[in-house]
Amino acid sequence: MLSQQIMRELRIIEVKSEIGAGTRGSSLGSDAIKIAALDFGSRFFKQHKLTEIPNENHLLLESSGNAHAKRISGVLTMTERISDEVCKTLQNKEFPVVLSGDHSCSAGTVSGIRKAFPKLKVGVIWVDAHSDIHSPYTTPSGNMHGMPIAVLLDEDNLDCRVNTPDQETLNYWYQLKNIGNIAPKITYSDLVYIALRDFEKEEKYLLDKNKVKIFPISAIRKDGVEKIADATLKYLDHCDLIYVSFDVDSLDPSHLKGTGTPVPGGMTKKEAEELVVRLVSDKKVCCFEIAEVNPTLDKDNLMSENAFEILRHASDTILTV
Repeated sequence: MLSQQIMRELRIIEVKSEIGAGTRGSSLGSDAIKIAALDFGSRFFKQHKLTEIPNENHLLLESSGNAHAKRISGVLTMTERISDEVCKTLQNKEFPVVLSGDHSCSAGTVSGIRKAFPKLKVGVIWVDAHSDIHSPYTTPSGNMHGMPIAVLLDEDNLDCRVNTPDQETLNYWYQLKNIGNIAPKITYSDLVYIALRDFEKEEKYLLDKNKVKIFPISAIRKDGVEKIADATLKYLDHCDLIYVSFDVDSLDPSHLKGTGTPVPGGMTKKEAEELVVRLVSDKKVCCFEIAEVNPTLDKDNLMSENAFEILRHASDTILTV
C-alpha cells in the first residue's frame, strides 16, 4: 500500500520567504506561529523535527526587476530549494508540514512531492480566497504569489494575454514550470479550490474553460464542512497522493487582519479547523502547508494564534491516521 510508504513522523519545514508577495511581512509568519505556541504553553515545536530553508529576502532591498514576474530569479531559487527539501523529507519517510511565507512557495512543495514520486498522480486541495493561476502574460501586479497554480499546471493562458514579458522573464518562467523535468506537475482534474472568492477575468476564463472543481463559501454554509471535505476527497479519488495547501486568507478578515490580501466573506476559524482536520485524515494526504500569515498587519498576534491551533489539530490528526 502506498500509504505505508509515508510514515507519520512529522518534519516541520520553515520557509521564511516573502519575495513573491506585494506586501511585506509574511516572512515573519512562522516565527509568529511559534510565539503563539509559546503563549498557549505548547511544546509543539520541541516535539517535532524542524528544518529551515535559506531564503532570498535580500532581494527585497534591490529592484524588483522583471515587471511581469517580480523577483522571479529568487522565486526560482526558492522553488528549487523547497522542492529538494520536501523530496528528501518524503524519501526519509517523514510527513512534511510546511510553514511558508508567501504562497509562491507552494510551487516548490508540490514539485518536491512529484520529484519524490515521479510516477504518481498528485491531487492539490487549494484552500484560499484566490485562485493563484496568473502567469507573466496575465498578471495585473507581477507578484508571484499569484502564480503557483499556473506553474504547476504549466499554464501560460495566452488566450487572455495582456502583458508582453521580456525574454529573461520567459526563460525563468520556463525553468520554473519545468523544475524536476516534470511539466505539468498536475492537471486541472487534479485540482480543487475551497473558499475561493476573488479572481480576475483572466483566471475565471481558465476556471470555466477547464471546469475546475470549486467549493465556494456558500457551499460550505449550505452543506457543512464535513460534506465539502468528503466531496473534495471523493473528487480526487483518482489521485495517488494529495497535498493540502491552507492560505490563511481563506479565513474571514472581520476579526483576523494578519494576512496581506484579505477578502471579506471567508471561513470562520472553527470551519477552517474542521475542514483541515477532515482533509488530512485521509491516508492519501502526504503534505500540509500553511501560508501567508503576516503578523505586521495583525493585532495581538490573533492570526498566528488561529493558524497555530489549526496547525496543531491538523498535526495531531496526521499522526493518528
